[in-house]
Amino acid sequence: MKYLIQFYSNPESRAVWEGFSPEEQAEGYAYYQGISEELASSGKFVAGRGPRPRLAHASLAKRVTTTDEGAVASDGPLAETKELFAETKELLAGFYLVDCENEARAVGIAARFPEEQFGLIEVRPVLGLSGGDDL
Repeated sequence: MKYLIQFYSNPESRAVWEGFSPEEQAEGYAYYQGISEELASSGKFVAGRGPRPRLAHASLAKRVTTTDEGAVASDGPLAETKELFAETKELLAGFYLVDCENEARAVGIAARFPEEQFGLIEVRPVLGLSGGDDL
């Protein structure tokens, strides 16, 4: 079964990271790389993008809609609908797609990442288009 492990960041976790020295940040990246290599060698790693590169702040995101004229990218409320971006302080920072024998194993992998101390990791089973495990 495949599981998506999603990592989020928030102002608190970003402040901790930004307080690290360049050497400590390099150690952090090496830690993630070590887990990635371990998962790959065990056959559990399917795909992923760790904390590097980081996503830009949500204020730089674009909402995309289509009109009769084509695609429209908006960085704020859409005048016609008054829709807004979802309000959130947590931002997606990275993900791992793993193939594990059960959910407990996926949760165990997720618990190894530092974001767990902030409650910023989510594990979800991945279902195929037919609702089964066909990915």
